[in-house]
Amino acid sequence: MTTARIDARFNALKAQGRAGFIPYVMAGDPTRDQALAILRGLAAAGADIIELGFPFSDPMAEGPPIQRAALRGLKAGLTLKGTLDLVRDFRAGDAETPLILMGYLNPIETYGHDAFARDAAAAGVDGVIVVDCPPEEADPLTEALDAAEVSLIRLAAPTTDDERLKVVAARTSGFVYYVSVAGVTGTKEADAGAVAPAVERVRAASSLPVAVGFGVKTPQRAAQIARVADAVVAGSVLVDEVAAALDQNADPVSRVLDRVRSLADAVRGARAAEKV
Repeated sequence: MTTARIDARFNALKAQGRAGFIPYVMAGDPTRDQALAILRGLAAAGADIIELGFPFSDPMAEGPPIQRAALRGLKAGLTLKGTLDLVRDFRAGDAETPLILMGYLNPIETYGHDAFARDAAAAGVDGVIVVDCPPEEADPLTEALDAAEVSLIRLAAPTTDDERLKVVAARTSGFVYYVSVAGVTGTKEADAGAVAPAVERVRAASSLPVAVGFGVKTPQRAAQIARVADAVVAGSVLVDEVAAALDQNADPVSRVLDRVRSLADAVRGARAAEKV
């Protein structure tokens, strides 16, 4: 089951002949009001799809920047229910931009699969990435999300072989998220030369668009990935802007949105520059 907003956005990107840009931000980071202001500014800054983390105390796939962002979000009181309330407030002013939740299974299990899927759909969530939910354990969540017409978006990695890719692709909808580096977020930089053949392998296993994330820190690297992928995800570099703003007593909202603009501009112009 694929939500209409995700499909519509990737269809529009294909028609425009460019990759999309997907910024990742953390709910409640550094405060609820500032997180909402960031969310509300992302589309105008160049976001094609938004990825919103829901805070969790033990985010095993994340490096220190996103770990610290999750702790700031928890300190701000952003539970999973609070994150859905944040999405609802965002949707009051933006009915077009696809929004994906990214997080871990424990809070969803505590919430309850059916209740979470129902409330996520009602809030305006289009898709969910659950980092620590393998396909073999995903049926209850998948059934609940399918019933609510919310996409379950799975991860593929450099260590995912062709047979495993078939398993990953089954019952995945919206897009496939390719993790470009082995390890946690924010610690390595993506190798664009290695990403291209990997994206082709993922496409061979699935007809869905392929978004590439982990290790995208600069406009130059974002542009390189945008030439071979359907979308580019950047996260640690954005939560780093929040941390830097807090250290300098500066405005985190403008810092994050300025960085989003620079990355989004690089993604938008990548294929046009290649043709020149």
